[in-house]
Amino acid sequence: MDFTKMEGLGNDFVVVDGPVDPYPQQIAEWCDRRRGIGADGVLEVTPLSNVRVRMRYWNADGGAAEMCGNGLRCVARYASDRGWVDGDSFTVETAVGPRVVKLRDNGQVRAFLGTPTAGEEMELGGITVHTVEVGNPHAISWVEDTRRAEVKKVGPEIEMSERFPDGTNVEFATVSGPNRIDLRVWERGVGETLACGSGAAATAFLAHEQGYVDSSVTVRLLGGELRVFLDEEGAWIEGPANAVFSGIL
Repeated sequence: MDFTKMEGLGNDFVVVDGPVDPYPQQIAEWCDRRRGIGADGVLEVTPLSNVRVRMRYWNADGGAAEMCGNGLRCVARYASDRGWVDGDSFTVETAVGPRVVKLRDNGQVRAFLGTPTAGEEMELGGITVHTVEVGNPHAISWVEDTRRAEVKKVGPEIEMSERFPDGTNVEFATVSGPNRIDLRVWERGVGETLACGSGAAATAFLAHEQGYVDSSVTVRLLGGELRVFLDEEGAWIEGPANAVFSGIL
């Protein structure tokens, strides 16, 4: 089976043509950074028409996930590079519905993540978290300094809390201005990642709802900067998506 390794701000993926139906153990083996290819997850991309493709996504532990924002942008680049779609704007079918993607002239990829919805505030792992859904679940905590946040200690505690039967992504965020957020993410089924597109969108949405930021925000992650745009339709993210290398499984 042919594969392509792709990354968006260091959030990396093994990408394969669909339809395929890998076992969870296979996915975990492919994502192993010492004995496999190494990745945060696996993306399956299937062409449907010249304006539509389908994606499925699995986290590095083999568990299926509803959505992956940076993965969505990588799917857009992948489908375009293969000539499966016409033009620079098309639709990606996902587990949570169709999502529009746009390839920009500057090499960036913009993707629509849908309408975020705020949940509840709760105390978990000794901190206050706010839940937000962006097609997948997030628990967001405001911290004074992301560099000092106990991501690796508190992240897994919240991810596996009984309050989240299917697990959750966990964000540690600092608002550093009306158009800037610093963010670290403990990703469900993966661990700390260099970037998380849906996590950036969820955090920007929450910050905007609470009056901390404007509707256009730069989110600074460990892997680089991602732009988030909020409008009446929902949340858009924009950033790089690159092919790293190809091989055979």
